[in-house]
Amino acid sequence: MPLTEIPLSDEERQVLETVRQREGLESIDQALEWLAKTALRNGAKRITGRGRALYAVGGKTKPCE
Repeated sequence: MPLTEIPLSDEERQVLETVRQREGLESIDQALEWLAKTALRNGAKRITGRGRALYAVGGKTKPCE
């Protein structure tokens, strides 16, 4: 995946640092990724009314009848 530079203000950097410390992450990049995934999960939950997996989930081996 290509890397993209996102310019951050001092205030935004401080918010990400707070999230990084609270969630026990190693870098601000990980905090930004964590926030993006959380927003995606919450958005999917608002649309569907329930939590959804963000990864491939194995299903039944035989089709439904």
